[in-house]
Amino acid sequence: MFRSYYVYILKCSDGTYYTGVTNDPERRLIEHQQGLHRNSYTFSRRPVKCMYVSELFTDPIQAIEWEKQVKNWSRKKKEALIAGKWELLPELAKKGSKTIPSKNDNLKD
Repeated sequence: MFRSYYVYILKCSDGTYYTGVTNDPERRLIEHQQGLHRNSYTFSRRPVKCMYVSELFTDPIQAIEWEKQVKNWSRKKKEALIAGKWELLPELAKKGSKTIPSKNDNLKD
């Protein structure tokens, strides 16, 4: 069975960003808005607004890897992604945003 996965960024009421992964962005936004999980980051930061949803991933591992990478980005880099300013991402990466090395980074030529 084909499943799709998405990485999303929410803007919380306190101005912070929350990054997550889901197979149903609409349902997940409703869950965040309703505060179904008391211990979640967004529970006390509602209402939240969906700012970004990635193109779909068919592999959940790839979606989780992208989520982890985006979670470690600076606020400015996340805002460039949200605004669709892809050309700014490489420069913002040089300014201290963390990236997670891929498993291929350890391969020798």
